[in-house]
This record gives sequence, C-alpha cells and structure tokens, in this order.
Amino acid sequence: MVGVSVNVWNAKRRFLERVLRGGIEVNKIGTMSTNPKSRSFSRKSAGVLLLVGVLAGVTVGGVGVIAASSTRSVTVCADQKTNVLRYAKNGECTKTETKVVLNQTGATGPAGAKGATGATGATGATGATGATGPAGAKGDTGAAGTNGTNGTNGASTNSQTKNICGVNGTTACAVGLRGPGGGIVFMTPSTPGNTSGLFYEAAPSTWSSPSGDPTSVWCNNSSAVLGVASTVGGTGAMDGANKTAVMLGVCTSGAANLADAYTATVNGVVYEDWFLPSKGELNQMYVKRTEIGDFASGYYWSSSEYDATFAWNQNVYYGTQNNRDKADTTYVRPVRAF
Repeated sequence: MVGVSVNVWNAKRRFLERVLRGGIEVNKIGTMSTNPKSRSFSRKSAGVLLLVGVLAGVTVGGVGVIAASSTRSVTVCADQKTNVLRYAKNGECTKTETKVVLNQTGATGPAGAKGATGATGATGATGATGATGPAGAKGDTGAAGTNGTNGTNGASTNSQTKNICGVNGTTACAVGLRGPGGGIVFMTPSTPGNTSGLFYEAAPSTWSSPSGDPTSVWCNNSSAVLGVASTVGGTGAMDGANKTAVMLGVCTSGAANLADAYTATVNGVVYEDWFLPSKGELNQMYVKRTEIGDFASGYYWSSSEYDATFAWNQNVYYGTQNNRDKADTTYVRPVRAF
C-alpha cells in the first residue's frame, strides 16, 4: 500500500474535475468509483457530494467523517481493482487499497499587523533594603583651625591667692609677714599642733576701728548648748571656721557675727572669709603675739563652747585660758586660713 499526501485544495480540484468528466462512478451511497463507463448526472452529483462531505467533515451515506477543524489530514482508501474510494476513519487502508492522505492545512497566511502595545503594568512592590556597604576610606585630615582669643584672667577671691605674702605680695609666706588678706601670718602648715595644713593670718588691730579691737558678748543666746563645745583645757583643735558657722546659725549678734562681717580688699581682691578663732587657734595667736602686735591687755573670745552658759576665752597678754559666762563682754579679733 502506497501512502500519498497532497494539498487538500489541489486534491479537491482534481476530484471535482474527474467527477464532472464522468471519471468517478458512485456505486452506492458513501462510496464512489473511478470507472469511466457511467456518465449519470445524478451519480456525478452524488460523487461531488461525497467528496465535499469528505473534505468538509460531514456525514454522507452513513460514513462518519472527522470534522476538518479537528484534524489536519483525512485518509481515503482507493480499491486497486474497482477504484472505489472509501473514507478511512482510523487512517488505515487494506493491502488491496491505495492510501490517499488529504492534507487539510492550507498555506500559511501572511503575518498579521503588529498589535497595539499593551498598557503598562502596575509598579511592583519595593524590594527589601540591601545590606549596608563597607565603610569608606578615612578622609584626609583637615587644616588646623585658627587659635582662639585668650580669655581674661579672673579675679582672685578669698583664699585663691596662697603662699604669696609680704607688703608687695612677692614673698613666700612665713610667720610675721603680711598675709594676702592684709593681716599678719601667725601659723604655717609646719607649725606644731597645726592639724589643718593651712596658713593662718590675724586681722590687724584696726580691722573694726582705728581705736583697736571691739568688745562683744559671746552670743545673744547665752543659755543654750550650740554644739561647739571644747571642755578640755589646752590648745584645742584648729576648727574655728566650722565652729563659727554653727554659731551663726543660732546667734543673731555676738562675737562670731562681728568676725564674719569683716571684709578686706587688698590689690583689688576681696577677702571675706574671716571667722572667730577656736581655742587652739587663739592660743597660737598668744604664742605669736609679738609678731601680730597691738593686742589689748585683756581677754579675747574663742568660738569654743564650754557648756550651755560658758565659753572659752584667753588673756593674750598673759596666756591664761578660762571659761567665761557667754553674756560677758570681752575682745574680738578675726582670723582667716588660706
């Protein structure tokens, strides 16, 4: 059996021509013959219908033909003796038949015109932030800035100027020299019994008036314990500044108030950190009374309390230390430490 595949349109044209010329005989409904003996018009018409049915994919005379749209080729078997054609539904012919494959696929048509560009799609979601890149190289060092203007020197106050004594303020401090606050140095850090490690100066005798040291009661509150007691005889601690601060919290007038109110201005510097000396500091004033000079011949108050009604004082001329009624009047001389 020989298989022959031809273009569907050429095959249709040839079969139609043979039917019209009487070259195909229709033997029965659904088959046709190529016997040229019969010229019957009705048979020719039937053959045309059969061929058209085969090509169009319809059912003619009980022969089922697959629709042309469902396959690209149709197989027709021609009997080699009788030339009778039949549609091979399964695409197979017998050994006594010639297999004719009719191709239903037409020639490829020309390409259609390019379609319009579609609308732009929606913007996609923002991607995740990428990893931080490596640090850049270190930049060059910038040029040095201009120097700023020098500030003005601040004024020294109280105990900021230390260790410079003498009338002109150019000498290292020592006992007997003029101190920074205008008094007389009577104790240095190396003085035996000086537990503070500071220098001390006593105000001049004219600190209150040209006539000398003033007198006062110890405190206007003469019947209460202030908490600055020192009941043991002898020199005592070098803590007059602390004791004076306690007295000022209770006394509205008295020896501590006079000492605290004193201020001295030396070379433009104001010194206002004066206080009433403790029993120990007052005793050292007695020891250096000659260097200090100009003491009155009498007793001077200390900031050391004895009890609720008595406080310590000392006769700077003779050196005697006594406890005395707080309401009594005795002399006052301020000191300062630096």
